Amino acid sequence: MIPSLAPRPFWYLRHGETDWNARGLSQGRSDIPLNATGIAQAQRAAATMAAHWADHAPITRIVSSPLIRALRTAEIVAETLLARDDLSLPISTDRDLQEVCFGVQEGQPMGDWYDSWIAGDYTPEGAEPFADLVARAAAAVDRATAGEGTVLIVCHGAMFRALRAAMGLPANVRLPNASPLWLRPGEPDPLPWQLVNVG
Repeated sequence: MIPSLAPRPFWYLRHGETDWNARGLSQGRSDIPLNATGIAQAQRAAATMAAHWADHAPITRIVSSPLIRALRTAEIVAETLLARDDLSLPISTDRDLQEVCFGVQEGQPMGDWYDSWIAGDYTPEGAEPFADLVARAAAAVDRATAGEGTVLIVCHGAMFRALRAAMGLPANVRLPNASPLWLRPGEPDPLPWQLVNVG
């Protein structure tokens, strides 16, 4: 059975671009830093989210993957909002927000195996099965949203696919780097989750 998310709204931001993203390589757990484009993307994302708080909700804290590309994105968002709006946001990490381990596919060009992986028909050697990723992602996001205020989760692309599965949405949808989303449960339940791209 696919786990579902607790019905609490939150912001979601995939990390900014890395050199491996630019080259179309699978990153997984490989700890690749942001490039100059990714740094600029994170700064723009912070300003974009702040411009849409009246439409949704202001961020009060950030929970990030500990991988450097996500954590640095979170730090840049916090630094930008402190300089722009004098808003100090605490940042914490959750190891279960790490990107999926892609095993032998890490560092390789992105292939056409995602649909088979999501369906459970194929898992690269040494990689994490998609069903395990969905369970891990849902539990981590539920922990993050259980705290006070509105959280921004800074995370990864395959994690986003896993969260879509937990929301009952088609999973294999790509989220561009540093493209901020506002996510809220369907009202009334069990209507589908609403994902608003504010970028």
